[in-house]
Amino acid sequence: MQDDNNISEFKADKQNIIENTELNIWEALIPVIALMGLLACNIFFADGVMFGDYSNQIILLIGGAVATLIGFFNKVSLSIMLAEVLENLKSIITPVMILFLVGALAGTWLVSGVIPAMVYYGLQVLNPSIFLPACVIICAIISIATGSSWTTSATVGIALIGIGSALEINTGMIAGAVISGAYFGDKMSPLSDTTNLAPAIAGTDLFAHIRYMTLTTVPTILITLIVFSIISATIETSGNADISNLLGSINGTFIITPWLFLVPLAVIILILIKAKPIIALSAGVLIAAIFAFIFQPEVLNNISSSKMSSVISSIFTDTQIATDNEKLNELFSAGGMKGMLWTIFLIICAMVFGGVMDGIGALARITRVLLSFASSVFGLFASTVISCLGLNTIASDQYLAIVIPGKMFKKAFDDKGLAPENLSRTLEDSGTVTSVLIPWNTCGAYQSGVLGVGVGEYFFYAIFNWLSPFTTLLFAALRIKIKILSTKLT
Repeated sequence: MQDDNNISEFKADKQNIIENTELNIWEALIPVIALMGLLACNIFFADGVMFGDYSNQIILLIGGAVATLIGFFNKVSLSIMLAEVLENLKSIITPVMILFLVGALAGTWLVSGVIPAMVYYGLQVLNPSIFLPACVIICAIISIATGSSWTTSATVGIALIGIGSALEINTGMIAGAVISGAYFGDKMSPLSDTTNLAPAIAGTDLFAHIRYMTLTTVPTILITLIVFSIISATIETSGNADISNLLGSINGTFIITPWLFLVPLAVIILILIKAKPIIALSAGVLIAAIFAFIFQPEVLNNISSSKMSSVISSIFTDTQIATDNEKLNELFSAGGMKGMLWTIFLIICAMVFGGVMDGIGALARITRVLLSFASSVFGLFASTVISCLGLNTIASDQYLAIVIPGKMFKKAFDDKGLAPENLSRTLEDSGTVTSVLIPWNTCGAYQSGVLGVGVGEYFFYAIFNWLSPFTTLLFAALRIKIKILSTKLT
C-alpha cells in the first residue's frame, strides 16, 4: 500500500477521465492537432509571441475552445465539460499556493544573502585540474538555490565559459558541463517551476516527487561527473581561473557568512521530517526574511527607504540588487510571487484544456490508442518518454512537454497500479531536461544564445540531459524502484 505521507496533496489523481464511445480517434485528435499547429506557427512564424507574452496560455485556451466544439458536435453537454474544468481547477489550488511561496522564497533568499552566499562559496571550488566537474557542481548548487537553469546559465554560466576559454578548454565541453549541472539543480530544486509542475500534473506531492527523482537523477549526475572528471584529467589547461572580481563584488554587496546556510538547512530538515510543502516553504520565507534584517540591512536600505518595505517587496514583486559586476546583476534579481504568474496561468489554461478534453472523452480515446502500443509496464514508460520528446520537438516548450503527456498518461499509470511518482519522475527525466537539446525549442535557443555555444557543439557534452531518459527507461525495464499502488503491476 502507499504510505499516507506520500498520498498526493494535489488531488488531480481523483478525477475520472470520461469515456465517450461515440467519439472516434480523429475527432479526439482534432484539438491536439489544432494545438500543435498553433504552437508550431507561434514558434516558427511569430517568434513565440503570436498573442504576446502569454501566447502558450492563449493557444491552450483556443485548443480548449476547439475541443468544446467537438464536444457539441458529439452531443456532450456544456455542463459536463464545465464540471470537468472545475474539477481540474480545484485540483491545482495547492500547487498554485506552493508556486506563490516558491516566488516568495526566491525573493527572500536573495535579499537575505542566502543565494549570494551559495554563489560565493561555490565559485571558490574552482581549480583548473577539476574545472569541468567543478562547473557541474557549481551550477548544480546555484540552480538548486535559485530553481532556475536559465538564470544559472546567464550568470555563472557565462563567467565559467569565460574562465574556461582562458584555460583553452573546448567551449562545447564547458557549456555541456554548465547545462548538465544547471538542469540537475533545476530538476531537484523545490523552487523550480517544472519541479512543481510535474507532480501537480501527475497528482503527487512535491517533496515525494523530489525524493523519488533522486533514484534516477543521482546515478545520472554521478556518471556525468565521472565522465567530466576523466575528460578534465586528459586535457591540458593553461592560464589562471581568476574569480577575485566576482568574489569581491559579492562581498562588497552582501555580508557573506556560513550562518546564512541555516536557512536552507531548516527547509531541508522540514522536508526530511515530511512536513507539508506549504509549511516547509513558508518557514523558509519567514526565516530568510528575519535573516535579511539581521545580516543585510544595507541591502534592504538600498532597495527601499524602509527595511520592511524591502522585505515585503522581495516576497511579492520584482527585486533587483545592483553590484559593480554586470555578470552578477541578472543573477541577483528575483520576481517574487509576481514572477510565478506566467507558470500559474499556464497551469490554469492547461487545466481548462485538459478539463474539456476529459469532458468530451478525448483523453480516454487517445490514451486507449496509445496504450495499444504499450501493453507492458515498460511500454507505458517508453510511450511517455517518446511523447515528452515529441512535444519538446514539435511544441518547442518544456512546460507543454510535461503538461500534455502528464494529463494524458495519468490514468494509464493508475490503471497499471503505478504510483503517480513514476509518472512525475518520467515527465521530468524526459520532458524537462531534453528541451535544451532541441535547437528550436525555447530552452535550446536560449541556452545557445546566452552561452554563445551552438546546440550541436554542446549536445554530446550535455551528458546529464541526454542520459536521463535512458536512465529512467533502464529502471523501468529492470523494474528497479518502480513504486506501485496495488497488485495491478504485472
